[in-house]
Parts: sequence; C-alpha cells; structure tokens
Amino acid sequence: MLAPLRRLSRSVRRGRSDAPGPTIDLLGRGGLVAYGVVHLMVAWLAVRIAIGLPQGSADAQGAVAEIATGAGAVGLVVAVVGLVAFAFWQLTAAAFGFRWVSGGERVRKRVGALAKAVTMLGLAGVALAFLRSGPRSGDAGARNVVADLLLLPGGRLLVAAAALAIGVMAVTMTYTGIRRTFMGDLDVRRLSPALRRLTEVVGMVGHLARALALAVVGVLVFTAAVASDARRAGGLDAALRALGETPLGMSLLVVVALGFGAFGLYCVADAALRRA
Repeated sequence: MLAPLRRLSRSVRRGRSDAPGPTIDLLGRGGLVAYGVVHLMVAWLAVRIAIGLPQGSADAQGAVAEIATGAGAVGLVVAVVGLVAFAFWQLTAAAFGFRWVSGGERVRKRVGALAKAVTMLGLAGVALAFLRSGPRSGDAGARNVVADLLLLPGGRLLVAAAALAIGVMAVTMTYTGIRRTFMGDLDVRRLSPALRRLTEVVGMVGHLARALALAVVGVLVFTAAVASDARRAGGLDAALRALGETPLGMSLLVVVALGFGAFGLYCVADAALRRA
C-alpha cells in the first residue's frame, strides 16, 4: 500500500510540475484550457442575456452546450479527459505538492488544490451528463438539491449551512483575487514584465468576478433556507440574472461577464505556466 504512494510522491518531486508524470501534466494543461473555454462561453452567454439576444443558460450547462455545438461529442470527450487529468494532478498536489512553501501557506494551497479537483470533476460530470442525455438546467439541479435538503430533519439549517459554505468560498476567492496569491502557483520567470502584469490583472479580475457571482448564489440559497422554498435557490445562471436585476442593471452583468472572460484568458496562461 505504501510503495505506490512513495512512487507517486517521487514522480511529483521529479517532474516539471506537481503532476504525477509528463502525460498527466500535458493532459491536465489541456483540461485547464477547456476550463478557460467554459468561462469564455459563460461570459458570452451572459453578455447575450444583457443585450437581450436569444440565449441559453449562462452557466456550465449552457457553456457545455455551446462547446458541443462547435466541437461536437469528440471535443467534449477530449475536454473530459483533460479535466479528469487535471483533477488527478490537483489531488497529487494536495497530497505531496507545493514544496516551495511551508506551514500554513502550504496547507492553504493544498486545500485549494483539493477544491480545484472537486470543481474539475464536477465540470467533467456536467459534460458527461450532456453526452448521455443532452442539456440540463443548472438552476433546476440546484433547486432539486435544496428541495431534497429541506425534506431532511433540520433541513432549513442544512441549507443555511450550505449557503454559509458558499459564502466562505466567495470570501476566499475574493482574498485570492485581491492578494493575487494565484501568482505563486505560476512559473513566471520566463515572462516579460508586461506579460506578467497582464496575467496578474486578468487573474485578479477573473477571481473577483467569480467571487461576486458565487456570493449571489449563496444569497439565493440562504433565501431559500429562510423561506423554506427551494424555488428561491439557483445556480450561476440565476445569480447572473439576479445581478442584471439590481439597480446597476445590465451594466453590472456585462462587467461581471467580462470578468468571467478575463478568468477564461487567465486559465490559458495558467495552463502554460502552472507548476502546482
């Protein structure tokens, strides 16, 4: 049992990155590019909502449907392989990686890597579900989960706890964006100062836009807990539409959409430069 773990640890230490071997490293970088494309598609769908054009849902499900239209089933399968490879990479990083930091900083980065692995596997699951049965509504999925929780003993407290957890993730993402701690995971030594600054700016803007959208999801879920009404919950699509209904209106939605686009561009840079 321990021998495979030791071999895995050695492969992480010897590689270009914390990926366990060059194949996972290459496939995982492809998965990061796919993740970036999903965010670019969400940005485009959100802009279409803002300007009143016919649109799909501005979330992972809608983005996957758009990608399938352009790249087909084969493109989705390739994306799934890359996403799963990146998830495996992040799991090994969570176990053995981030050797260049220590103490609390290493723990924080390893927890973040674990969260990334879960996110990538979730997106891979969305793509596989699309291949199996076509497009679904992300908001409906969120409402179904909330409805199931509300049926349990103490269901309202469970939903409120889920909303709090989402809020904590939004705060963490805000911290990451403001402090630009994501730059510590990149090998930027080969970049010119201008490209390094551009990577930093698009990463910061992207993280903050995602944090805002996630915070709105948390508010929607908390509202569902208070009212004991799953219909008040929602996912990313509902959150973006809620931003469009604020006093700042569609201009705020466009700004957040551009932030998602910035994160998509950051993911491409991340794929080229990531070391953890």
